[in-house]
Amino acid sequence: MRHKYTNVIWHSLGNKLIKVIIGQRRTGKSYIVRQLINKLITEEKVNTKNIFYLNKEMFEFENIQTASDLSEIIKLYESTYKPQGKVYLFIDEVQNISEWQKIIVSLAQHTVKEYEIVITGSNSKLLSGELATLLSGRYIVTEVFPFSYSEYCEIKELKNSKETFIQYISSSGLPEIFNLSSNDTIVHYFQSLKNTILLKDIMYRHKIRDYVLLEDIFLFLLHNVGNMTSIPSILKYFKDKNRKSDYTTISQYISFMQDAYIIHEAPRMSIKTKELLSGERKYFVNDLGFRNYLYPSLINDIGAILENVVYTHLRTAGYTIKLVVGKGYEVDFVAEKDNNKQYIQVSYVMPTSKTIEREFGGLEKIKDNLPKYVISMDDLLIRRESGIVHKHIWDYIYELTL
Repeated sequence: MRHKYTNVIWHSLGNKLIKVIIGQRRTGKSYIVRQLINKLITEEKVNTKNIFYLNKEMFEFENIQTASDLSEIIKLYESTYKPQGKVYLFIDEVQNISEWQKIIVSLAQHTVKEYEIVITGSNSKLLSGELATLLSGRYIVTEVFPFSYSEYCEIKELKNSKETFIQYISSSGLPEIFNLSSNDTIVHYFQSLKNTILLKDIMYRHKIRDYVLLEDIFLFLLHNVGNMTSIPSILKYFKDKNRKSDYTTISQYISFMQDAYIIHEAPRMSIKTKELLSGERKYFVNDLGFRNYLYPSLINDIGAILENVVYTHLRTAGYTIKLVVGKGYEVDFVAEKDNNKQYIQVSYVMPTSKTIEREFGGLEKIKDNLPKYVISMDDLLIRRESGIVHKHIWDYIYELTL
């Protein structure tokens, strides 16, 4: 599984570029690394002595805390196994090693020895600061998302259908879920994962004191997936509940959640000026399991679920996404990738002519010849003279990530 990611990284090997795999915890980054190692050994016949793998999440490597520690263990590996030729270095969750950039940059630019370096991390700030400055773009980034709908169909050996799609959006795309048998176990898994991300990846890393506020902001965003939200509206929500906070703190906490990949945002864009608009935006959760299992009542909010799944699949397919704002109308997404651009309106069902006009109307006001889609759960597809395509949502996202 995860062939898409493995193939992309595999074909990027063979140069001095650092391969960086990023994404939320438990999305399968370590599994992808193990797949790459297996391909090197079985297909390229690379000597196992030439492969160094360190996973900072393992207790055995707890004492590897600094760049000097990392340097020492790599030297110990080389003196012990004496690898000949290219050395493949795989370091999982590298952000847990302070100043790791120093050793990675040094090895990547080594003038005598040849290193192929693959690192993974669960924080988007992995490439900020010294590494980004020193490498000046000499790295390739692959962002890993939870299992897409097409991957889900493959794993479950199910055909793409409305029924299969409903199963998918009612559960989770995190790989470990497929090995858990009971709903209670899955609930405990998501509770533990939420705590780990909020505590370890955010609170401890950024020395946050008010964990309760951090968790409550996360829960607020979960409950408001797909709704237009602004920092002032969140601030007002907490003030109405007699909770102390301020604009800067809320903004920082949301930024930290985005850094940890548990939350994403879609800003608004003016269709007239093509400029981003400040203020309101929409937030989406990286995996619907956080809503489905921690707050099962939210599973009835089908509109939010559909928007979330379309957003994450567009991101998985490599698109950047914005919300479209025009005079008197809004469109859910404008998605851009390379030279491709498309507009998408997401709807649950369109039972009346009024609903149909509302969902198609905004797209019809955009006067360009780019692809435009209305995607919904309706069984029957609607034809419009304007050329806007109506698709079943299960077909749209299945094809998006094949």
